[in-house]
Amino acid sequence: MKINLDKIKKIHFIGIGGIGLSAIARLMKEKGKEVSGSDLSASLMVEKLEKLGIKIYMGQSEENISQDMDLIIHTTAVPENNPEFKKAKELEIKTITYPESLGLVFNEKFGIAVCGTHGKSSVSAMAGLLLDDAKLDPSIIVGSIVPRYESNLRIGKSKYFLAEACEYERSFLKLYPKIIILNNIELDHTDYYKDLDDMRSAFGEFIGHLPEDGILICNGDNEESRKSIKSIKSIKSKVYKVVSFGLEKNNDIRADNIEFGDGEVKFKVFYNNKDLGEFVLKVPGIFNVYNALGTIALGLTLEIPVDIIKRSLENFSGIWRRFEIKGKYKNALVISDYAHHPTAVRATIEAARQFYPGKRIFAVFQPHQHNRTKKLYQDFLNSFSDADVLILSEIFDVAGREEKKDQSVSSLDLVNDMKKKLENFISPLKKGARGISGLDVNSIFYAKNLKETRKLIDEKIKPDDILLIMGAGDIYKVADDLVE
Repeated sequence: MKINLDKIKKIHFIGIGGIGLSAIARLMKEKGKEVSGSDLSASLMVEKLEKLGIKIYMGQSEENISQDMDLIIHTTAVPENNPEFKKAKELEIKTITYPESLGLVFNEKFGIAVCGTHGKSSVSAMAGLLLDDAKLDPSIIVGSIVPRYESNLRIGKSKYFLAEACEYERSFLKLYPKIIILNNIELDHTDYYKDLDDMRSAFGEFIGHLPEDGILICNGDNEESRKSIKSIKSIKSKVYKVVSFGLEKNNDIRADNIEFGDGEVKFKVFYNNKDLGEFVLKVPGIFNVYNALGTIALGLTLEIPVDIIKRSLENFSGIWRRFEIKGKYKNALVISDYAHHPTAVRATIEAARQFYPGKRIFAVFQPHQHNRTKKLYQDFLNSFSDADVLILSEIFDVAGREEKKDQSVSSLDLVNDMKKKLENFISPLKKGARGISGLDVNSIFYAKNLKETRKLIDEKIKPDDILLIMGAGDIYKVADDLVE
């Protein structure tokens, strides 16, 4: 369906509080469109949209849809029987998904897309802020809130449009970028992707959207990323430039001499073996070194001076729910993080250990979606080994993406199986002693809901702990409540 935005005057958003849709809604409001939207519950994003004068309906009803609307934009999660969606169809109003709406505005510009299983939001924010610091006046859409903008959106006037490109349901295939930053590929969204091959093929197809003069900036240390590049090159006659980054010496851009200190990470960067000097980050973890390398690669590709890149990265303070320091509770430092994949969980705990050496790491985790938990179960069992205390809250049920057959798994199963592994490792005489994992059978707890999670925190927390609260569901509310 060909849509001319210049002729569109009135737009309604179904699920307007979503991180992506809220950005498009703001963008359309800025373009002078009459914007309204609905959502099932109030949220920070909804509050921000209301302050901009956007009409928000709490709850979804066919009465929210009127004949004079020119376009309906909805989340991909909206079912066919949604009353607003059904009414729009009856009235023959054009309907498109969020990925399609992003493509409408993104594809008209010099598009820079950030993709990958982990780190999309952080790289999008890092790279977007770099373009801003370099006075390139970009438009930016990030899957999180960037403190400088107090929003997930920056509206610029230049040709540059940098956007986080999500792989779920192959959403990113609506985008045709000039530059792609590919962080990594690992099996996720197991309710949609059949297996890793299926996921790899989606990334390969997306890479194939690059034009002949396009540029792929790729994590050269990630095996699946390398496989996707080989796959697309074998079926495409297009030739595009590949710039690799990582820690291994065969990368075009690499980091070396990485040092983790109290509150910062220092490392040297080499570009085609040329020493670019020392870089400093105020955000933790080896994963953020990779995120920074992807950003550095973009900066060098766009010929941004190295001193501007260094300064921009050193000033980067993180984004909402990505190792976000919330404050103190009972003299423990509370950190909220979106990590929900086993690899991200493990890396986040490891980062806390590196950033706060000698501190007790108190991890609280809410698994996100039964299907993901079931299919990545063994990986989750091994994700918490660097913590000292662990609370596993019950799995967050994702509306519209869960099947009954998957709901047989529980966080309690994870707790019991972790304890069994520790009991098998530690002799009966030493039961309860600290094992090689860093956890012991008496430091792993199950909470059936958020109320019980909070109660356990109150019982187990100690002064000077690092309280790391992780998950993509509603577990962030616990962190918010602790430091309100």
